[in-house]
Amino acid sequence: MPSDHAGLAQAVANYLRSRPWAARWLEGMVCRGYLLATFPDRPQPVVVIAYRGRSPARAEQVAHAVEHDWMETPAPCREAYSDILERAPGIVVVQLRRKNVCGCLGHRHVVVKEIPFAEPHEAFGGAGVGEMDIAYDRVESWLAQPLMDIALDTQFVAGSRRQEFHDQQLRFRLLSILLHETHHMVAPQAPEDVVRERSLTFYREALVNYVETARATMSFTIDRSFSRLGKE
Repeated sequence: MPSDHAGLAQAVANYLRSRPWAARWLEGMVCRGYLLATFPDRPQPVVVIAYRGRSPARAEQVAHAVEHDWMETPAPCREAYSDILERAPGIVVVQLRRKNVCGCLGHRHVVVKEIPFAEPHEAFGGAGVGEMDIAYDRVESWLAQPLMDIALDTQFVAGSRRQEFHDQQLRFRLLSILLHETHHMVAPQAPEDVVRERSLTFYREALVNYVETARATMSFTIDRSFSRLGKE
């Protein structure tokens, strides 16, 4: 198995490009695409985001959460998932959907169904594969921590950083769900309330840290987006 940081990710990318032309043509016909992302502080798992549509913008949000926002969270947030990511399959496939019929934010899949990854392949060097789905539209409207989310949002006035806050909030939600379902992958017998509490704690602490950092680094005389922060 490739041991350097980019080894497995590059192997997966090479595999996707080298598949038969007919398979890639069919994916193009149904607007199926793949975007790869890796956590900066570890070589695995490689996150493969499977999406539909001509624009990969939503998949890019998930990739940004993994490759950038993960490292912006406080160290205790990352440490809480260190053991889970260590035990995760080498490749984690995320099927990005608009919504789920059941209304759920996401699911861990017991069986890998994404065709390029459904069977073992020598290109993966023996790395295991796990799969989940995330319902993007549902996540956008989800209040992970209702009282906190509303309280933070109402502290903003119209300004240049309000949209930035909402984008960051969404990416932390996506990241917390990805971690939540990965937890289910490595510990399928873990009680749902235990898994949920860990992912919600991650989201809460990550978002609070982001706001506190913004308050500490922003000039309040120039940008009024956070002008109500810290006021009753």
